[in-house]
Amino acid sequence: MEKLSHQEEEAMQAVWKMGEGSIKLFLDNMSSPDTPYTTLASTIKNLEKKGFLSSRLVGNTYLYRPLISEDEYKKKFMSGFVRDYFSNSYKDLVNFFVEEKKLSAGELKEIIKLIEKSDS
Repeated sequence: MEKLSHQEEEAMQAVWKMGEGSIKLFLDNMSSPDTPYTTLASTIKNLEKKGFLSSRLVGNTYLYRPLISEDEYKKKFMSGFVRDYFSNSYKDLVNFFVEEKKLSAGELKEIIKLIEKSDS
């Protein structure tokens, strides 16, 4: 699965939020209210061609729905991200955020608690 562009991810966020809908509905639920209708329509069509969405015609309107869940996309994207940028090491990923001061000691302790909780 390929990484989506920022524009494609933004469109998918609206689709995931609504579950199924028209381009107009997605446009009304996007975080960027200035996105032109035609731009979103092209993006939605590209996402359908790439296999992220399916469509069905209802009356004279196409309704689109996701073929991949948001969680599934995140898992695949993060796995590729860690593989490509951190030599497949989640430890190196966490270390990067600690060194960049993007992760505090308190947050790190919370992460450790989550790991310990999931191990039991």
